[in-house]
Amino acid sequence: MASGTGSSPPPEIGAPAAAVAEEELEQAVEGAEEGEDAFDIPSKNASHDRLRRWRQAALVLNASRRFRYTLDLEREEEKENLKRMIRAHAQVIRAVFLFKEAGQKNLGETMTPLFSRRLEGGLSDLLKSNLDKGVSPDEDELLQRRDIFGANTYPRKKRRSIWRFVFEACQDLTLVILMVAAAISLSLGMATEGVKDGWYDGGSIFFAVFLVVFVTATSDYRQSLQFQHLNEEKQNIQVEVIRGGKRIGASIFDLVVGDVVPLKIGDQVPADGILISGHSLAIDESSMTGESKIVHKDQRAPFLMSGCKVADGYGSMLVTGVGTNTEWGMLMANLSVDVGEETPLQVRLNGVATLIGIVGLSVAAAVLVVLWIRYFTGHTKNSDGTTQFVAGTTGVKQGFMGAIRILTIAVTIVVVAVPEGLPLAVTLTLAYSMRKMMRDKALVRRLSSCETMGSATTICSDKTGTLTTNKMTVVEAYFGGTKFDPCDNTGMMCTSVTALLIEGIAQNTTGTVFLPEDGGAAEVTGSPTEKAILSWGLMIGMDFKDVRSKSSIIHVHPFNSEKKRGGVAVQVSDTEVHIHWKGAAEILLASCRSWLSTDGSVQPMSSSKHREFKKWIDDMAMSSLRCVAFAYCPWEPKMVPTESLDKWKLPEDDLTLIGVVGIKDPCRPGVRNAVQLCSIAGVKVRMVTGDNVETAKAIALECGILDTKDAASEPSVIEGKVFRDMSEAAREEIVEKITVMGRSSPHDKLLLVQSLKRKGHVVAVTGDGTNDAPALHEADIGLSMGISGTEVAKESSDIIILDDDFTSVVKVVRWGRSVYANIQKFIQFQLTVNVAALVINVVAAVSSGDVPLNAVELLWVNLIMDTLGALALATEPPIDNLMKRHPVGRREPLVTNIMWRNLFIQALYQIAVLLIFNFDGKRILHLQNESREHADKMKNTFVFNAFVFCQIFNEFNARKPEEKNVFKGVTNNHLFMGIVGATTGLQILIIEFLGKFFDTARLNWRLWMLSVAIGAVSWPLAYLGKFIPVPVRPFQSYFKRCSCRRRPRQDEEQGGKS
Repeated sequence: MASGTGSSPPPEIGAPAAAVAEEELEQAVEGAEEGEDAFDIPSKNASHDRLRRWRQAALVLNASRRFRYTLDLEREEEKENLKRMIRAHAQVIRAVFLFKEAGQKNLGETMTPLFSRRLEGGLSDLLKSNLDKGVSPDEDELLQRRDIFGANTYPRKKRRSIWRFVFEACQDLTLVILMVAAAISLSLGMATEGVKDGWYDGGSIFFAVFLVVFVTATSDYRQSLQFQHLNEEKQNIQVEVIRGGKRIGASIFDLVVGDVVPLKIGDQVPADGILISGHSLAIDESSMTGESKIVHKDQRAPFLMSGCKVADGYGSMLVTGVGTNTEWGMLMANLSVDVGEETPLQVRLNGVATLIGIVGLSVAAAVLVVLWIRYFTGHTKNSDGTTQFVAGTTGVKQGFMGAIRILTIAVTIVVVAVPEGLPLAVTLTLAYSMRKMMRDKALVRRLSSCETMGSATTICSDKTGTLTTNKMTVVEAYFGGTKFDPCDNTGMMCTSVTALLIEGIAQNTTGTVFLPEDGGAAEVTGSPTEKAILSWGLMIGMDFKDVRSKSSIIHVHPFNSEKKRGGVAVQVSDTEVHIHWKGAAEILLASCRSWLSTDGSVQPMSSSKHREFKKWIDDMAMSSLRCVAFAYCPWEPKMVPTESLDKWKLPEDDLTLIGVVGIKDPCRPGVRNAVQLCSIAGVKVRMVTGDNVETAKAIALECGILDTKDAASEPSVIEGKVFRDMSEAAREEIVEKITVMGRSSPHDKLLLVQSLKRKGHVVAVTGDGTNDAPALHEADIGLSMGISGTEVAKESSDIIILDDDFTSVVKVVRWGRSVYANIQKFIQFQLTVNVAALVINVVAAVSSGDVPLNAVELLWVNLIMDTLGALALATEPPIDNLMKRHPVGRREPLVTNIMWRNLFIQALYQIAVLLIFNFDGKRILHLQNESREHADKMKNTFVFNAFVFCQIFNEFNARKPEEKNVFKGVTNNHLFMGIVGATTGLQILIIEFLGKFFDTARLNWRLWMLSVAIGAVSWPLAYLGKFIPVPVRPFQSYFKRCSCRRRPRQDEEQGGKS
């Protein structure tokens, strides 16, 4: 499989570098054992050995350009060494604090929290920050803090200027040879023919090389700017910060020393700081220490390092260090180098380019030998019919110039034959696609995911926020055995029950309520579910600040996606502790042994009452509502383990049910159409949600994921636990039938992904939580949510969906297919030019000792088919027809049978027509009455002009390899039309005004019309050619079968010898 991960689980987040290296080594050994193609790499987690292998196998003329956007393996090794050094630094700092802590143990543990509180209070005063309200949001004060303490940024690598790209373009081996040959030709020409006429041959090659270099460098420079912009977008993490008592969103780069930053599970610690307060806060410091050990933070261990991840719990921190004043900032400042990445398609195209290049080099070498033999044996004639080289008569300078001219022709054939631009066309189309995908609300983190998305056969999508709007409201409420109508009508409940409910809402939450001082509407922050419940709490009379001030939180059990619940222990008075739980209704109901009536009395949970509550929950779920239950249990203060509070497990059984609310989260508009589009495109959409199975079923029917209620039964709809408890074989047997998985845990999602991959599917997975990271890592394409997603999920993903909308996921599929389709268009176009140019020059050289296309003309053709061709064809926008095809298999050949058919039709036509004109052009064009020199120049100019127009017209054909109407939507692609127009204009300029440089003659209007007509014939020819049927089986498979037959025999022979 291209993913390279197979069915093995991914390494844990924060796994040590040694473990990753070991995994890479295993991959390399496996690849070597299987005897895989060097140009076949996995789409994710390719080992360095695999990457080195294809580099060594590739035929490269300009390494600095060809490998510009690939992973710099030497730089990667330097980066790992630097990480180890800085991690050692962090370990030393940690050791110092451990020694300090050990020395202070005689002070007693009770002194430590007090000391920390004093330290924080003193520090916040020194930093002029309020631990509750943060710093002032005044811009002048923030600017002053940046000036004093520094900004939360680090030095970036200086942007490469266009001259750097010009220098790299000049390093092409063939262009260097041509420039040397041009310099020799220039000096010898001026020495023998004088300055006035002798500089044209060498000067024209210099001009053509300069044109190639300029266009190539400009194109590469524009790509570099696009990638740099995308890298900046990836690094711009959005964080929450408290300023002026209000939670606001801000860029990580805008943080200042003194800021108070709330932290929750999945967040990245945005700067160095000290913990103010926290509950069950656990930090993954592996990014700094290299160890995967989770470190618990409290008042005794309050220091937080930038770049680490919150593994569990929540809290708030005071920022004390930013930018390069942090360990993370120092690390990033030293690593602030653009890291490339090769994609499987790019590597495969390097393989294609290498194969074509070997053929081209062989042909060029043959042409060079034939032309030199003909030249030195006196069989090459001048335009006036005289022999170019006569042994013993021709001067050394003249003979040497003739040999150099032949060398330039052979080298230029190599320039045309070795398609250096083919692998770079992938980079071009990816850069273009990534820029456009940003407009479609998708940020690409890993280049290869663009390609892989075009091969996706199934999408495992979350429900909340992806298929639904994530704008939740409480619409139904059942409390005390009664349904409230409307849902905020709590008048029938006694005051004590209402107060208990409000206490549970206000204290058992990670959200906040901010009341503006001017008396405006309350601002609620938190997750969509928390916001919905807090908003409903305000409707039933909750005073958030007042309720939280009347009781204090002792211990917190953060919401857990495995158990689907979260709890909090609250100290109400010296003699009273309440433990509040909130979570999935049917799961919490199973833990309740009693229920609270409206008059405040506690009633036993009889089986009939349990069935009644279960029916309410099922009814709400079937109405596509998310059901959340509230429960509590009283606890005695003396039973609270004060000395080992961190390890205290809140009681989960023998609870009292307070009530249940139903939260509405409507489907996103356009989701149903997007799901239907996926179905037409051969991509199956599966819903994987933590919600009740009935809720999932109702939403799936609403979205069109399930067709009818008849299909809504097992295994089409399955519960996560049922799937988890199956054997691996049983899971694989039913996995393709699963459409909806309810009450699933992140581990269930991972099992689903692994089972689908084993069945040969290319799997895309959406995820937003920290625990989704393993599934996002394991999937062929991990799609994290930009709004609701945690930083851990985003870092494990390949693409970030910025608006959390499923329709954007479908757009990514469309763009993925477009990348592949555009590359195929360019391949078809370039191979046609390659084949035609090579055959025409070889046949002409062998038969007549001369070539119709000289060095300068071939360089112009190379420019048309390489940089300009890639710009025109690799930037075609996606078309609707792409979603009417089935996914592209990752092992399908790049050149399909349809492309071979189109290529051979056009190449054979061009070869036949242009060779006819090359050998019999004087008679056909009525040039017999002209002088021999002028007639040859006119004929060669006409062949060159007709050849160029064949390529210009064939560019239109390459746009639609499978469709008969090649002009559909052509005017919408302004870049394509601009390049075709510019190419045509430059061709006219070359023929009419640059004859001295290109060694061409001006053509009359009849020859111009005939040139255009020859090119235009390719349109009807392409149209008729598409009626020719092609076999389904790829042509390449016939050659593979032959090699496969040959290989067992070789193995047998070797086995016999051994």
